[in-house]
Amino acid sequence: MNLGWQEILLILLIVLLLFGARKIPELARSLGKGVREFKKGLHEIESSEPEEEKKAEKQ
Repeated sequence: MNLGWQEILLILLIVLLLFGARKIPELARSLGKGVREFKKGLHEIESSEPEEEKKAEKQ
């Protein structure tokens, strides 16, 4: 499925009509915050796994 420039333009126009020009920056900011929190959570999980393995080996 390959989107051309016409389809992308149509999608952007529909988004603009649905949310309005003022809401789009707010939506983008909240989406960015969500992605950052998700990555932070993944990093915390990855960094805690080796610590748990070390604790299990010591016991």
